[in-house]
Amino acid sequence: MNLIIDVGNTFVKFAVFQQDSLVEKKSVSGEFFLKEFKNIIKNHKEIDKCIISSVGKLNNQDVNYLQKKLKTFVLNSETKLPFKNLYETPKTLGVDRIALVCASVEQFPDKNVLIIDAGTCITYDFITTKNEYLGGAISPGIRLRYQALHNLTANLPLLETKMPESTIGNSTASSIHSGVVFGILKEIDGVIDEYQQKYSDLTVILTGGDANFLSKQLKNSIFANSNFLLEGLNFILEYNSN
Repeated sequence: MNLIIDVGNTFVKFAVFQQDSLVEKKSVSGEFFLKEFKNIIKNHKEIDKCIISSVGKLNNQDVNYLQKKLKTFVLNSETKLPFKNLYETPKTLGVDRIALVCASVEQFPDKNVLIIDAGTCITYDFITTKNEYLGGAISPGIRLRYQALHNLTANLPLLETKMPESTIGNSTASSIHSGVVFGILKEIDGVIDEYQQKYSDLTVILTGGDANFLSKQLKNSIFANSNFLLEGLNFILEYNSN
């Protein structure tokens, strides 16, 4: 059994895999990291190895504790990968983006794949039929846009995410919802259209915390998979264990 740990900007996700099958998934805030880890290894004594992917803050003492309990692999820019990385600054490429590309290599081999991760940020990553990773884009996610409107202006309120009823907002609140949500939907559809003009056989994956919220509103055909990053990390762990 494999333990997958994804340390994000907001939450820490734990996933237990039996080969390619997801057995359990938990999400906790960073303060409960060690407590949840102890619970999982207590409940799944068959776990024998672990991978950590971190784009957030992870205490070195916590990593050391994990390494004493399990064979632990920390994903970084030096990790052996199953694709050719043509990113000009590979050391700055986020480990979350690496994991997403690895998932596409495993699940959609020899395809042109655009992976869209809608989380704190929205990331776009593209890999070709030749198994070459070219890069992509990074833009603010839903919550960042709401927060920016509130924090960087004097009078705009901080709102909870809501699907707007109309493009035309008839109040400050509905105008913010329209600008944020429809702005993101138009952005994503526009990016997909741009790639499809160059790659007619494009496969599009949408994942991340806001994937379910956005997926039904997009005009383009996509595969929505909220576990795509976790599956990619599991694949990397197996790939580097053989």
